[in-house]
Amino acid sequence: MLGFTLPRAARNTRITRAHKVSAALVATASCAAALSLTAAPSDAATPSAHAPAAVKPVSANGLPLTAKDRADDGKKDKVLASSVADHLKVTGVEKQGHTAKEAASRSVERKAIATPKTAPKAAPKVAPKRYANNLDGWIRQSLDIMKAKGIPGSYEGLHRNIMRESSGNPNAVNGWDINAINGIPSKGLLQVIQPTFDTYHVAGTANKLTDPVANITAAANYAAHRYGSIDNVNSAY
Repeated sequence: MLGFTLPRAARNTRITRAHKVSAALVATASCAAALSLTAAPSDAATPSAHAPAAVKPVSANGLPLTAKDRADDGKKDKVLASSVADHLKVTGVEKQGHTAKEAASRSVERKAIATPKTAPKAAPKVAPKRYANNLDGWIRQSLDIMKAKGIPGSYEGLHRNIMRESSGNPNAVNGWDINAINGIPSKGLLQVIQPTFDTYHVAGTANKLTDPVANITAAANYAAHRYGSIDNVNSAY
């Protein structure tokens, strides 16, 4: 608070109650004015005190940026952006290549699963059946051919008629019956004449009347058509 001093003449004068009150009011008013001037900032100082300071860009050495520095920074930004783009492209191509390799690998695995590791072994070739070159062998070979061609007959029926007709001789020839008189004698194991042989010859056998197998199968084929089966023949036929 500011000090207040009365004039010399007034100090010698008796101060009344009214004078004290007036002096107090004047002192109070002076203090309020002084405080108001001290607290209120000036209009010129206020904006400069609170306005933000402008920040100027500087280079790496602390000096203000020049036009060349700004151009160089722009080039660096472009190079960086291009490098990032190239990296993304390379990464995309690598991912595509990896995906293609995985697909190819899965395809190979599926093929490996679907294809057996070892090819199935080919069925062994069946060797041709061999028959003895005797009456038993001739009858058995004839029965196999007859079975394949659907011609009926049994071992017993063939053997029985062969023994009656030729006694098992494949070259037997009848030179005295009516067929011989007519110039077509009966020949072979089952005494077959040539016209009958030619008509009932079984394909796959020799085209020779006295061949043992050809003679038996032709006679059995004829008997099947005439009597139902060679087994039904019990005399000259």
